[in-house]
Amino acid sequence: MPFDLDPAGAAFIADPYPAFARARAAMPVFRSAALGGWVVTRYADCRALLKDARLSADRMGPFFGHMADDRRRQVERLEATVTRWAVFLDPPDHTRLRALMNKAFNPRAIERLAPLVLARVDALIDAFPSEGRIDFIREFAYPLPATVIADLLGVPLADVDLLKRWSDDLGAFVLTARATPDKYSRAEAAAREMEQYFGDLVEARRRAPGEDAASWMIGAADREARMSREELVATCVLLLFAGHETTTHLLGNGLWALLTHPEELARLRAHRREPAFVEAAVEEMLRWDGPSLAQVRVARERTEWQGAVFEPGERVFLMLASANRDGSVFADPDRFDLSRKAAQNLAFGYGIHFCVGAPLARLEARVAFPRLLERLGRMSLAPQDLRWSDNLVVRGLHSLEIDMTRDNGER
Repeated sequence: MPFDLDPAGAAFIADPYPAFARARAAMPVFRSAALGGWVVTRYADCRALLKDARLSADRMGPFFGHMADDRRRQVERLEATVTRWAVFLDPPDHTRLRALMNKAFNPRAIERLAPLVLARVDALIDAFPSEGRIDFIREFAYPLPATVIADLLGVPLADVDLLKRWSDDLGAFVLTARATPDKYSRAEAAAREMEQYFGDLVEARRRAPGEDAASWMIGAADREARMSREELVATCVLLLFAGHETTTHLLGNGLWALLTHPEELARLRAHRREPAFVEAAVEEMLRWDGPSLAQVRVARERTEWQGAVFEPGERVFLMLASANRDGSVFADPDRFDLSRKAAQNLAFGYGIHFCVGAPLARLEARVAFPRLLERLGRMSLAPQDLRWSDNLVVRGLHSLEIDMTRDNGER
């Protein structure tokens, strides 16, 4: 009987790792009827294919290209936006857009944001009750990265909730969520609203530049004539969308891992002032149950790989979450160990499409977790039915109820 995954099954959505382990052992590269494409589960294969030029990142162009004309006209703004995102482009367009994005998101510029991130963390903790139950996702894991990326782009904080709504509607399409009704019409409406919003922002920054990432990119694009207005607007939408989604799930999944492994939570509390330990702890959160389930590629040409043949146009699902549990690379891979010294995890991808926002996501986690442990005297999971996202790209919790007590901590 052919091996397959059941990506829509409740068991897989809640915990995909047993299925990944079976796939790595029995059939690490296989054709999935459920997904309509190839599935790759081992670390070495995923890492190599993420750099293989025979596979294209452009999965949006073919998707819209196969639509009926009348349906395609109904999502024309959505198509115009997402097909200009660097994450869905190959060189040379990807190279050109990525170079401009890197000007605003280089690691040294990101590290200078640490005081701002700490201030945002403290403000959110200050708003917690002195004791009781909170939804960690709603009250911390979402607003922290959302406000930080808003600060970085020069977006008023008063608009964050509005942008979040648009971003969620866009994400239901981009991240291939299964249970979202009317996701195409909602994503089209969101794309239109965000195009108008960021179009106005681009024009405002062009007239009066500020000290924000949008101004830096606009200035560089105007000087070098390497990014059109439409590309600038689409890139701002991408950065707003991607700038909080992944980090929200890093924070939520990371806290869930800590609370279900109290001995590791105690270790992090004890070593929270040691930057090297905190950095290793964040990497283990990313490896063990990170925010990235998969990246999707499309075969450009007939590609033979490990006995499989990817025909032109076929989708290839590179299961990053599975690769990060590969026992040939990570010793005792199902063990959550914050002091692990391990090979590079693939949580943010690899190669030319390595996530441009990875340094910011890592910074936010390295600041947030020690501060939470500094200022919360007690944290434990509240009784609840956990509900995980049902999409094929990002893995994260919709909510995470915790019982906690807050004290002033050290400032």
